[in-house]
Amino acid sequence: MEFKFEGRAKLITQVLMAVGLIALVGGYLTDHSDHHQRWWANLLVNGFFYFSISLAALFFYALQYATESAWSVVIKRFLEAMFGYLPYGAAVMVIVLLAGQFDMHHLYHWMDHTLYHEFMTVDGSTFMDEEVAGSVINPNYDHIIAEKSGYFASWFFWLRTIIYLGTFLGFAILFRKWSLQEDAEANLDLHYKVFRRSALFLVFFAVFSSTLSWDWLMSIDPHWFSTLYGWYLFSGMWVGMIIFTHVSILWLRTKGYFAEITDSHMHDLGKWMFAISMLWSYLFFSQFMLIWYTNIPEEVTYYVSRIFTDYKVPFLMMFLVNFVVPFLVLISRDAKRNPNFLIPVAFIIFAGHFADVYLLVIPGTMFNHNVFGLFEVGLFLGFLGLFINRTLTTLAKAPLIARNHPMLQESKDLHY
Repeated sequence: MEFKFEGRAKLITQVLMAVGLIALVGGYLTDHSDHHQRWWANLLVNGFFYFSISLAALFFYALQYATESAWSVVIKRFLEAMFGYLPYGAAVMVIVLLAGQFDMHHLYHWMDHTLYHEFMTVDGSTFMDEEVAGSVINPNYDHIIAEKSGYFASWFFWLRTIIYLGTFLGFAILFRKWSLQEDAEANLDLHYKVFRRSALFLVFFAVFSSTLSWDWLMSIDPHWFSTLYGWYLFSGMWVGMIIFTHVSILWLRTKGYFAEITDSHMHDLGKWMFAISMLWSYLFFSQFMLIWYTNIPEEVTYYVSRIFTDYKVPFLMMFLVNFVVPFLVLISRDAKRNPNFLIPVAFIIFAGHFADVYLLVIPGTMFNHNVFGLFEVGLFLGFLGLFINRTLTTLAKAPLIARNHPMLQESKDLHY
């Protein structure tokens, strides 16, 4: 059976994208912050949030192959549809990063070249590392950031970014290509090829998902670092992906699609939603507890700027929502199988994890000058519409069930 993306569903996504476009234009014209900082910060938040969900779908797809998991075969095509958004998410991230490189915004303080040299000429036209005749102390010099100059070198930063995106997009294209080829011919060689490449991809992903989070988000606060940051961010993107998958498939089933997906499959997705929510909560608290307990100034500064400022209430509420709500509601078996319980919880947690990314970016870019208004809401809805539109468009390009997967029947027979 093939999915048809048309009618009301398509119209809703187009309306959401139109709302986002209006917010994008209107937000830029009405943003009076320095270098349109608010506009760029929110573009980074939304760009990264939806890119990370798409990337998590690629990870989960590879994980299912590498572990030879049969239960997920019937949702395989939906995962492929989700990582079909990767090129769009990558394009947004590249635009934000390039804009920073060309001084169109100041989201990344370390991109200011004046920070790396201790001395300069009186007129500020030339910067140098050693004192010479006629030079003066550079007031912008930051010795902490200067010590990281090798890592933050423009050529090295962009080399890493190109490798990240090239690897992710390359594997996404190959996985999709081989999946469609398997539909045309029953070939175990293709299955084992994906199996081997999935294991390889997971190795790359384990490294790149962490270093990517350091480069694109953690470096917003360049004086601070956490060894748990990459894992923490990874768990958040994973939860968001599971939520979107679960809610979307519930909706598709009401439209008569994915008849092969049973309540047992939905229960498994519910267990993933619960389990990864607990993983995220564990990593959040572990990072916070270790930093707060040791009370080292350069480490606690990250939490001081979020707990002892105007961000205190949303920061604490974000943690409580993302931990308490899934823990209290989804711990029971019946709740995981009941859409009346699961869907409201899923929407709340999804919003909670968007708030998580928002609070990773905004306090370090807007400081105490942040405003949350119609622009932020409109941009979120616009990106949501784009993500749904691209996902469902990709879903409509191939049969909903992978025809010749060797574990297809085992997946269909999942009942407990």
